[in-house]
Order: sequence, then structure tokens, then C-alpha cells
Amino acid sequence: MPNKTDCLTHLDDAGQAHIVDISDKAITTRVATATSCLRMQPETLSAIVADDLPKGDVMAVARVAGIQAAKKCAELIPLCHPLPLSSVEIDLQPDQDLPGVRITVTCKVTGQTGIEMEALTAASVAALTLYDMCKAIDRGMSIEMTQLVSKTGGASGEWQRGHHD
Repeated sequence: MPNKTDCLTHLDDAGQAHIVDISDKAITTRVATATSCLRMQPETLSAIVADDLPKGDVMAVARVAGIQAAKKCAELIPLCHPLPLSSVEIDLQPDQDLPGVRITVTCKVTGQTGIEMEALTAASVAALTLYDMCKAIDRGMSIEMTQLVSKTGGASGEWQRGHHD
């Protein structure tokens, strides 16, 4: 049975945390997609769709917040490498069936390490921003299902939710 430091690359042989040395890793195009949902009252969703909230266009602000979060990921998550992002796409879709907003983020980089954390951070912060901007009318909202959906590139290749779980 391998010990835990064999599987956890952010720990050295003594069990101390460190940033992983990626200098020998190949430079490849890496893409990751993450999602999150903000569940809310139907009236809150209607106010978002109608752009009828006192704080303005909450979807636009959440999109920018998500992009900023992806750019700041290495400052927020210990031991993440700072990455030169090639692209951050954020899609915010109102969903009457939820009811709420479904957030999908796709981040892309050409580099030596994965971009999953940037996508997850962006999805999380976009959801948090929507919550913040709507909490005056609905404090009971919940952020749900924040998850990696897919990733490509790097030594581990492709991964897609549902295909490798």
C-alpha cells in the first residue's frame, strides 16, 4: 500500500507542503471546464432575467468576477502555480427548472500544469458574486454542484465527468 505522500504531490518525503516542480513537464494546451449552480426563489430569478435589481446587471458583474478569480487563482489557492491564461469563457444561464442560474466556465492555457483550479475558482466566485448581488432579496439561495466537468492536456490526458468516476 503506497503511503499518502506517494499520491499527494504537494507533500515532500517529510510530509511538508511545497509547490510542485513542473520544470520538466511538457508544455501542452490544457483546457478545463467547471460548473456551479446558484439555486434561488423563482422571484429572484425573474428579477435577474428582467435586469430589475438595485445593484444593476448582476450577470455581467458575476462574469467579470469569475474572470478575475481565474486570474487570481494562484493568490487564493495555496501551492497553485500562476498561469498565463489564454482564455476564460463564462456562460451564465437562467434555468427556470432549478430555479436559478447555471454557471459554466472554460479556461485554457498553454503551459506545464493543469488549469482545473482556475475553472473551479472562477465558477465558485461567479456564484458567490451572484449571491452577494441578490442577497438583499433572497438570503436563502444556495450554491450547489460546483464541480470539474472535463479537462484535457498534460500527461494524464483527457478526463470527463461520468466517464472516469
